Amino acid sequence: MTIAVTGATGQLGRLVLDELLTNHEPAALVAVVRDAGKAGELRARGVQVRVADYSDPASLEVALTGVDRLLLISGSEVGSRVAQHANVINAAKAAGVNFIAYTSVLAADTTDLILAPEHKATEELIRASGLENTILRNGWYTENYVQTVATARQTGAVVAAAGDGRVASAARADYAAAAAVVLSSAGHEGRVYELSGDYAWDFKELATALTEIAGREVVYQPVTAAELVEVLTSAGLDQGTAGFLAALDSDTQAGLLATVTGDLSGLIGRPTTPLLQALRSAAAAAS
Repeated sequence: MTIAVTGATGQLGRLVLDELLTNHEPAALVAVVRDAGKAGELRARGVQVRVADYSDPASLEVALTGVDRLLLISGSEVGSRVAQHANVINAAKAAGVNFIAYTSVLAADTTDLILAPEHKATEELIRASGLENTILRNGWYTENYVQTVATARQTGAVVAAAGDGRVASAARADYAAAAAVVLSSAGHEGRVYELSGDYAWDFKELATALTEIAGREVVYQPVTAAELVEVLTSAGLDQGTAGFLAALDSDTQAGLLATVTGDLSGLIGRPTTPLLQALRSAAAAAS
C-alpha cells in the first residue's frame, strides 16, 4: 500500500509523515511537494518525493500515479482553494487512487465560520468523485497563537475581539496523528470526523497560559471587531487581513470554535495536548 500526503513540507504535512514513518516503510510513502528543495530531509529518510502544484493538473496526475491512499491537505490560498482541490481530486481519480482523506473544518456544512465555504465545496467534490473517502474536519490549531506569545512578551496583553468565546484547540501534532490513523487503518471510509481539543478554553485562560510562558503578567483586553481592525492596521497589517482576523475573532465570540466532540482523542487513543503544553512547545520551536 502506497500512501501520499500533499503539502508534505508544510507544518501539518510534515507531522503526518513523521507519524506514518513510525509504522510504514519510507519507500511506501509519497511526499507531494511544490518545492523539492524543501524536501531534502524527507528524501534522506527514504520517502518518495514528487513535485506537483495544486494549480497544475498534469503534474498532480503524475505525482499520484501508483498511490493507493491520499491525504489532501487543504491549500493556503484562500479564494482559490476549490479549483485547486478539484485539480487534486480529479488527478487522484485519473491516477487510480482508491481512497482520499481531506482536512476540512469543523461543521463545514452547517457553520457560519468565515473559512467554511471552500471546505464545504471541496467535501461535495470529493463525494461526487466516487472515491472512497474520509473527511477530517479539523478544529483550531493551538499553534495559531504563537504570534500571540511573542506579542504578550512585549506588551503584557492579549488584545482580541473574541469576547467570552471559547476555543477547543488542539496541537497540530494531534491532528496529524489522527490523519495518520485514518490513512493507515480500515473502517474509516465514509466517515466524517469532527476533530477538536478535549477542552474549550477562553481568552482569560489563554492569558493565564501566556503568563506562565512569558514570565510576566499577561491580561486579556477584549475589544470590538472595529477596534481590533484599527489596532492591527496601526501595527502595519493591511485592511483586508485585519478585517479577516477580526472576523475570525467574531466567529470565536459566536462559539464557532468551541465544539468539543471527543472524536480527536478517540482516534489517537490519548487526550489532546493541553493549551499550555502545546503553546510552550510551539513558542520554543519558533524562537
